[in-house]
Amino acid sequence: MELNKPIIPARITENMSVSELVSSFSGCAFGAGRIYEAVDIYREMIHDRDCTKFFGLAGAMVPAGMRHIVSDMIRSREIDILVSTGANLVHDMIESLGLHHYKGTDVTDDIQLKHDAVNRIYDVFLPERHFTDLEEKMQSIFKEIPEKLSITELLSHIGERLDDKNSILKSAYDMGVPVYCPAIQDSIIGLQAWLYKQTKPLNVDVFADMRGLIDRCYEAKRAGVVIIGGGVPKNFILQSMLVTPRSFDYAIQLTMDRPETGGLSGATLDEARSWGKIGENARSVTVYSDATITLPIIVAAAKSGKLK
Repeated sequence: MELNKPIIPARITENMSVSELVSSFSGCAFGAGRIYEAVDIYREMIHDRDCTKFFGLAGAMVPAGMRHIVSDMIRSREIDILVSTGANLVHDMIESLGLHHYKGTDVTDDIQLKHDAVNRIYDVFLPERHFTDLEEKMQSIFKEIPEKLSITELLSHIGERLDDKNSILKSAYDMGVPVYCPAIQDSIIGLQAWLYKQTKPLNVDVFADMRGLIDRCYEAKRAGVVIIGGGVPKNFILQSMLVTPRSFDYAIQLTMDRPETGGLSGATLDEARSWGKIGENARSVTVYSDATITLPIIVAAAKSGKLK
């Protein structure tokens, strides 16, 4: 046991920057100490020119208002490879059409919302009619794309046809960042693709993306990952390193799930070391908190100055 790192209480000063606030957490424990470590790792990762930066996007981050943060990260070249749930991309498309999500409340009459044709995502309200507009957009896009393509190529074609620079898919298309969505059929995009395929030819090869992703893993001199939540994006990213001789050198996970159930979203990054997904000497940290709080703080602190 070493008693050589005393707790140094945080201090708030007038007009302090985000990086100064996080710097004051350097001597703290619990979540504050983990936030400091996450920012320190993130800064090192994004400034490592030889590092290929992966980003796993799960949870309802777009409906909650995190869309611009992710698209700005793409345009700032802080994301080289994006792996997302289909749902986040669906809601990104909805916003790109000028259709909004609305602040609601989780204390509500959900039966009445159903009668009013309003969908609820915790305390976010989304009118059902938005999906009608999305369906029209999707069906028009399908008419303009090749009959056979990969999921990444499909999402690239969609991003190309969105007129919104704040869109995640549009930003990824503009910056040449591949977007992987291995469970795309588990979304409205997948549902609309299936409906289109009932009358017209459309062949989306779900395995075609594997070679490109694994090639990128092989080519990476170093690799880092930021994981929001977990689920399919987390596993898809981490498993891709298993067939290469290397592991991730940087890893940050933002989650509220616990490891005791054995579920992937709560699995620790140390557990991933046992699989060889995270390197033995990799810098890693898991921050247990709402990612709509932690992601903006980490990104803002990294942009606003060096930690002290």
